Amino acid sequence: MFEPVTTPPNASITPRAPWPALTRAMSYRGPERRSGAALMARLMALALDEIDYGMLMIGEDGHVMHVNHAARMELEGQHPLMLDGRVLRARDLRDQTALVDALQGASRRGLRRLLSLGDGEHRAGVSVVPLPLLPGEASSAATLLVLGKSQVCGALSVQGFARAHKLSPGEEQVLIALCDGASPSDIAQANGVAISTVRTQIANIRAKTGSDSIRSLIHQVAVLPPLVGTLRQPSGDHRSAFGGMGTLFGVLAGVHN
Repeated sequence: MFEPVTTPPNASITPRAPWPALTRAMSYRGPERRSGAALMARLMALALDEIDYGMLMIGEDGHVMHVNHAARMELEGQHPLMLDGRVLRARDLRDQTALVDALQGASRRGLRRLLSLGDGEHRAGVSVVPLPLLPGEASSAATLLVLGKSQVCGALSVQGFARAHKLSPGEEQVLIALCDGASPSDIAQANGVAISTVRTQIANIRAKTGSDSIRSLIHQVAVLPPLVGTLRQPSGDHRSAFGGMGTLFGVLAGVHN
């Protein structure tokens, strides 16, 4: 459990109003402000859909406010968590207890948690992050859940990397297999070719990418920005899966009423 950062007892602090410019901006309630919040909500929803990490926003009432594209794909599969209408639930009772405890700790006490849910090949990590409206607040207006990656190297990131370095289709397939943890002998056996052929392809990949080892090659791919494909399942209104992103910005707009 990550405890909230606290100020040391002997630290010297000069009290002042937090974010004065933001405070002044929040006090305005005219039509430009409302249209600006709607635009920001749409842009935020679009931005979250471009991130290849599953992300969900949970409101104070426990209902899901927003689900990005990656999270929808994960939760429709074999992920330990699932959506039941506007409620996020765990498939296993033990995980459900841990999930509820983490969400309550985030919303009521501002505690961060890293959960490990599920079993075997379906085991997944979930980060629970409280989102307070102002610095130092113990309670949160919303809680962000970030789903762990199921692959070290995303397929689209590998493909983009391969094309950027002008790898051949065969070399790209070898790179994908290496990122999935396969050994050169495994790759040769799976493709029905000699081990010498695979080693030649690996040498070509290393030369084109400037990698001095397979380990450094995989590291190059693993740290790439996660890419999301442009061909996706229809997700409806980009403003939010449940119309909640606009609600969140409405909460932000009303902080200083």
